[in-house]
Amino acid sequence: MFLAIKEMKYSKLRYTLIVGIIVLISYAVFMLSGLANGLADEFKQVIVDWNSQAVVLSEDSNKNLAASQLTEKNLDDVDANKKAPISVYNGAVGEKNKKVNITLFGTDSQAFLLPKMTDGDLFKEPNDIIISNNLAKEGYKIGDTIEMGSDNLKMKVVGIFPETFYTVTPVIYSSLEDAAKVKYGKNFKASSDGQPINAVVTNNSSTEVVTDAKPKLNVIKTDNFIESLPGYSAQNLTLNSMIYFLFFIVTAIIGIFMYVMTLQKTSIFGVMKAQGISSKFIINSIVKQSLMIGVIGIAIGFALGFGTSFILPDAMPFSVALNLWLIYSLILLLVTIIGSLFSIGTVTKVDPMKAIGG
Repeated sequence: MFLAIKEMKYSKLRYTLIVGIIVLISYAVFMLSGLANGLADEFKQVIVDWNSQAVVLSEDSNKNLAASQLTEKNLDDVDANKKAPISVYNGAVGEKNKKVNITLFGTDSQAFLLPKMTDGDLFKEPNDIIISNNLAKEGYKIGDTIEMGSDNLKMKVVGIFPETFYTVTPVIYSSLEDAAKVKYGKNFKASSDGQPINAVVTNNSSTEVVTDAKPKLNVIKTDNFIESLPGYSAQNLTLNSMIYFLFFIVTAIIGIFMYVMTLQKTSIFGVMKAQGISSKFIINSIVKQSLMIGVIGIAIGFALGFGTSFILPDAMPFSVALNLWLIYSLILLLVTIIGSLFSIGTVTKVDPMKAIGG
């Protein structure tokens, strides 16, 4: 350790440069991780909030909520302790110059999946809606009227619940009847099978459906349903691949730097070997150097990433997952050490006589 520290003090500029590179790469890793987590959360948060175990869709929907077409009658085809119908509508609200994309979910006012209110009450009367806090931040409050759907149906805000998202949009809840009017027009009338819905959500992991249900139904575990959200898996794979590629870059950069620096010190290593210092001692020194510069660089990158999370705008999806960041820190430290091992062959091949003489 003494030799490692001594050399780092002697070659401050070189090692500062390596530390700086590790800081930048680790900072990029933590920022990409935060963006990946933030985007993932904004895709699925409302589904997580449901605290459900399974989602029942029509078999021909390809696990796509919007493509599943059911009716309230299908509730009788689902065997579960607690179940709730859900209807989904994607649209936009607000003035022409300030449109906000939203997702409207229609369900029963007693549904287990409804969130706890932070202000106001649940929807009870026709045309009542409750909105998530992130939509309230756009300027909406209790008592406001929001026009929705092609018929500009006027809906009254009666409650606000904690911030949540579905496919990166704020969430609104209403009754099934009101959701159908928003989707199909204010003059829409339900069939004898009840209001149209897109899915049945349950909190029973052993949810079953009757075999002769029409249309045929497919029970999907909530985790699998989340993975099937359009764009969710592809987005996560893309961002995570970028992070993994940065691990490779760290390994390559540290390996190249250490290899070049080892070549420059061949004569010094030759003198050390001539004095009886073993290759093992020299290699140990190199590994300890990489460990120290890795710890310093990653710690600074971690601090920068964490600090940046406090100044990012609300519009940018960013979520700090400390457990994941710690895992990434350990991986970065490991690949930094692995990169330094590329110099082992050079050290072991140093001939004291040739190094001193040449």
